[in-house]
Order: sequence, then structure tokens, then C-alpha cells
Amino acid sequence: MSRTLEHSRRRPALAAGPLLAAALLAVTAAHAQDVALAGMLGGKALLVVNGGAPRAVAPGESHQGVQVVSVGRDEAVVDSAGGRRTLRLGEAPVSVGGNGSDGQRVVMKADARGHFVSAGQINGRSTQFMVDTGASTVAIGRPEAERMGLKFEQGQPVRMSTANGIAQGWRLRLDSVRVGDVELRRVDAIVTAEAMPYVLLGNSFLGAFDMQRNGNEMVLHKRR
Repeated sequence: MSRTLEHSRRRPALAAGPLLAAALLAVTAAHAQDVALAGMLGGKALLVVNGGAPRAVAPGESHQGVQVVSVGRDEAVVDSAGGRRTLRLGEAPVSVGGNGSDGQRVVMKADARGHFVSAGQINGRSTQFMVDTGASTVAIGRPEAERMGLKFEQGQPVRMSTANGIAQGWRLRLDSVRVGDVELRRVDAIVTAEAMPYVLLGNSFLGAFDMQRNGNEMVLHKRR
């Protein structure tokens, strides 16, 4: 775990971008339609569909087949041919099921720093993942674990070596981890005492996939 924690410390903290900053999250529907959140305008979401001009879309309205369900401070929930998605400002691109969503394939693109970052869910609660092939398990900072309502203190206590010395951690098994349309059940994880800018998507999740990287794109194929 020393490698995992030290590796996470080198990651820059996630900065909250301005409302009109370009979002990095993109979702590819079954017909290869890209939907991105470019910003917020009042109670409307500024949607970019297939690289076109941003369009302000209110909840209940649609733009090029993409319907806005709800709008938050820095996120919007949309429905499209690829299903329901939550788009957030400042997240790295992720393409899901480009040739039809079968729950077996995720395509992720690197952000400007070369990190593969994706929105996802743990036990049904939204979070942000960063792919970390050097992490043995999914690793979650305590503040994020508390926000998601994880009962980590009921898990197995472990002592962890960090850059600041020995620290308390907890080992537990997550009911589900979801990235895009791909979901795994009963995934091993560690909750660290210290906060981390992302949930590290380690090998307890990645081990179920064949990974292929091509330039700034990473494809995860679920093993059958």
C-alpha cells in the first residue's frame, strides 16, 4: 500500500473549474454520439453534442436527441440513446459502449496530464475514479468514504505505510463498482485515513478486464 499512497500523493488536487470551463467528460452512445457539458447558464446546461456549438438546454428539453433530466451546480443528468448519464464539469473524457452498450466494454481517454479519469459509482453513489495500475485494490480516502456512506469502520483494520509514517486504514468489500455501463460486484477496497483527490481504480477492479492502450485512449474489455 505504500506504493499506492505515495503514488496518489503525486497526483495534483482536483481543482474546481469555473462554470463556463470546458468539461472533459464525454459519453458515446450506441451510435457514437458524443455529449459533453461545457458549462451552466442559469438553470440550463450548456451541452456540446458531437463537437457542435454549445446549446443551453433546460430540464425537460432536448438537443439533438439528448434530453436534460436535471441540472445541478456543476453537473447535469441527461438521457440519450446510450441511456442515462451524469455529466460533470472538469472530468476526463470517457466513452461507453460505442458499438452498442453490452456492459462489457469501457473506453476512456486521457486528460491533459495523461491520467485516465472517469465518473462512476460505488454502491450506487457517484464518485470520481482515476485508473492506477500500481494500486492493488480500489483505494478511497476517508472523507469520500464517509460522503458515500460506506461502513468502513466495520471492516478489517489495517496498518498502512505512508510518506508520513504508519497510518490507520480499513479493508472492506464494496457491493458494486460501476464505470460507464460496466459493473462489478463484491470488489475489494481499502479506505485510507487521509483524503485523496480521486478514488484510485486499482487491480481489484482492473483485474477483471483486458486493457489496451492506444495513444490517449484506454479500452477495458471485461473478461468473460
